[in-house]
Amino acid sequence: MAMFAGRTARLVVSNDDEMPLDLMLEPWGDVHRILPEETCVVVTHSSAGDGSWPGTRLGDEPFQVGHRRDSVTLWVNGHCFHLCDRKGNEIDPYVYGGCPAQSPTT
Repeated sequence: MAMFAGRTARLVVSNDDEMPLDLMLEPWGDVHRILPEETCVVVTHSSAGDGSWPGTRLGDEPFQVGHRRDSVTLWVNGHCFHLCDRKGNEIDPYVYGGCPAQSPTT
C-alpha cells in the first residue's frame, strides 16, 4: 500500500450464522457473499484535508450499516473501498472508486 495523507477506516463484518450473508456495498451496488464463520474487513479512505468523510451528512462517519435477516447493506462514505481478511490479504483484488491510498495494480 502506498503512503497516504488522508484517513483510513476499517469495519469488520463477520457471519456467525449457518447460512451465507450478502454484504451489499453502496453506493457502488457491489455484493460480496460472506460464507458461514467467515470474516471480511471493509477498508475505505478519505483524502479530504479536513478529515471528513465525503459520503456522510454528518462528516464524521466512515460507514452506515443496515441489516436484514440474510444481508447487510454497508454505505461506505469514503472515496473508495476494498475488501480484505483479518490478516490484511485482499479478498477481491479490484478496488472500487479509484482508491487514492493504493498503488495502481500492474
